[in-house]
Amino acid sequence: WGIFFKLLFFAYLVGLLVLAWPENLDTAGSVKRHTALVRVDGLISGSTEASAKNVIEALRKAFKDKNTIGVVVEINSPGGSPVQAGEIYDEIRKLRQQYPKIPVHAVASDVCASGGYYIAAAAQNIYANKASIVGSIGVRMDSFGFTDAIAKLGIERRAYTAGTNKDFLDPFKPADPEEVKHLQGMLDAIHQQFIAAVKQGRGERLKDDPAVFSGLMWTGEQSVGLGLVDALGSSRYVAEEVIGEKTVVDYTKRTRWLDRLFDGTEASAMLVKLLGWDGTAQWR
Repeated sequence: WGIFFKLLFFAYLVGLLVLAWPENLDTAGSVKRHTALVRVDGLISGSTEASAKNVIEALRKAFKDKNTIGVVVEINSPGGSPVQAGEIYDEIRKLRQQYPKIPVHAVASDVCASGGYYIAAAAQNIYANKASIVGSIGVRMDSFGFTDAIAKLGIERRAYTAGTNKDFLDPFKPADPEEVKHLQGMLDAIHQQFIAAVKQGRGERLKDDPAVFSGLMWTGEQSVGLGLVDALGSSRYVAEEVIGEKTVVDYTKRTRWLDRLFDGTEASAMLVKLLGWDGTAQWR
């Protein structure tokens, strides 16, 4: 029984190590010429796989590989943080200048909207499926108001601040027209940054239609007519027909399964200590 339980414990540790091992193993060295693939999947945020840190790291690795002859950025995202999307946009533009012989194309998957399209606009060309959802070039911020609710419940709000506007847009007080005006100015400024980035990336290909920057979305097929997309095509099509290399290597940086399982919990930290890892670099 002692041997049995020792083997069982060993198998348990091996299973944990397998879960903790990164999914994106470095396979780039095992091939010669190839098309590099970097996916931007899901919400674009500093705490998701589609963070600027993860995407930029993958992009730099892809461009740096001497066997990469072209890069496809496949986007399936409804958007997210304008800061994170802006950083990725800037990095793609920078890499295009640093590696002028390596083309980079964006491909819209199911959804390429808002911050997702912000990133796509940095590529040389954008491709999409005819049923892809593309666009949503705009900025939004959501909130709620609870003043009537707390009044009916007999709740007394107590807020103590140092600074005249420290309770800016507090949902437990009536909306202040001056605060709303200030917020709208902020949103408009970010919107103009978004518009400028899209115009810089797309240039004269964009149709002179105010609706393009209104926040509306279109199908991939409709987007071609508006200049938001260059042509219809998948990642495989772009690799084989546009870049000219059907061998594809996925550089997408992914978190470990163990991170996903215990992300943001004390159990993750405890497990790190039990396994003897120091918790730096790879652990969030």
